[in-house]
Amino acid sequence: MKHYKKMFFVSFIVALASQVNIGLINSDFRVSAGIIFFVAFLFYYHELQPVQTGILSGIMVYILRLMVYYLTNGDVKGVIISYQLEILFYAFYSIIYCLLINQGNKNNINFIFFIMVISDFGANLIEVLVRTTIDTSPSPWKVGTTLFFVSIVRSAIVWLVLNTLKYYRMLLMKEEHENRYKRLLWLTSQLKTEMYWIEKNMDHIETVMSESYELFEKINLNEDRESWANKALNIARDVHEIKKENGLVIRGIKEITENELKDKGMDFKDIVSILFETMKREIKGLDKDINLEFIIGENFYTSKHYYLMSMLRNLIMNAVDAIPKMQKEAKISVRHKLDRDQHYFIISDNGIGIDEEGLKYIFSPGFSTKINYNTGEVNRGLGLSIVQYIVEEQLNGKVSVTSILGNGTSFHIYIPRNVLEED
Repeated sequence: MKHYKKMFFVSFIVALASQVNIGLINSDFRVSAGIIFFVAFLFYYHELQPVQTGILSGIMVYILRLMVYYLTNGDVKGVIISYQLEILFYAFYSIIYCLLINQGNKNNINFIFFIMVISDFGANLIEVLVRTTIDTSPSPWKVGTTLFFVSIVRSAIVWLVLNTLKYYRMLLMKEEHENRYKRLLWLTSQLKTEMYWIEKNMDHIETVMSESYELFEKINLNEDRESWANKALNIARDVHEIKKENGLVIRGIKEITENELKDKGMDFKDIVSILFETMKREIKGLDKDINLEFIIGENFYTSKHYYLMSMLRNLIMNAVDAIPKMQKEAKISVRHKLDRDQHYFIISDNGIGIDEEGLKYIFSPGFSTKINYNTGEVNRGLGLSIVQYIVEEQLNGKVSVTSILGNGTSFHIYIPRNVLEED
């Protein structure tokens, strides 16, 4: 439904813009500004279907031109058939555009310029050719040069508009990144303060451990019985102090994350861009050769970007850890698509995989298949439990996992559209 609303909106704007037009030949053939808006919308709204939108735009242009003609002249008998060829122009423009745009980079404005010139010139030639069969319009061969010049001018206007918007957007993004950096510095300074309490607690914990072990030895050897009570009291006092200061740390971090991170939302494509660059650096830092692939469906805007970033980052890092350093043709794939009213994410790798017993406990806190047998170090195993918490508790979604030992692992995540998206 949302796509149809956008398509009708674009078609209506194109129809309004088409009222700015000039006649180049002695007929109802007119060159309008409508196609300029049509291509600009196609460039920025990738989800629009060019052919459907083109045909609808042509119909809207036709209806609006008839209405204007009727209000001006009192009847439309002489132009009903002639004006219908507007639909033909937009239909063929969108068909040519759709056929050519898939042959190159849709985001390359210079490439799109050539597509626009060909589409504009081709659609105009077809319209003029049809007009010669129903009225006294000159043949397309006589006005071909003029039509080609018009196609270049209109396409150049679109090229200029798109480049202007592109650089304006870059300036806005630069300003937004600077503001984010300032907030990050402020956030870091606050977290540094909380680190002080954590470090102080580490000293307390060391003291408690030492006193506890000393008390254990005295009890075990039945020595210095009169000091047991004081030592136990000191241990209890230190534990209480640790608990109190730990509460301060938790409260402080909660205030930071709840207040300072109340940032405006982000487009999903921007989240993916940040993740891709960050994860590539992580992979390079681990000296692994892994092909990281993102395949995203429809773009959307969300204020849950911190949750989404954390969820995907944990799953990608989990996949990176599951791939041995010397593995050849290693690959991690992050795919996204819109499945009716839900966003569907698949994060898969071709790493070592997980056996059936491991799959039963994979979301349990502390469970990990990553053990360094040289150092004895075990991964904390919190990443996947955090993912499950974010997906199911914070985003009202579902997460599942499939894996074949030796062939890799895939995580499947469904999140309701109305939870993740915002206008």
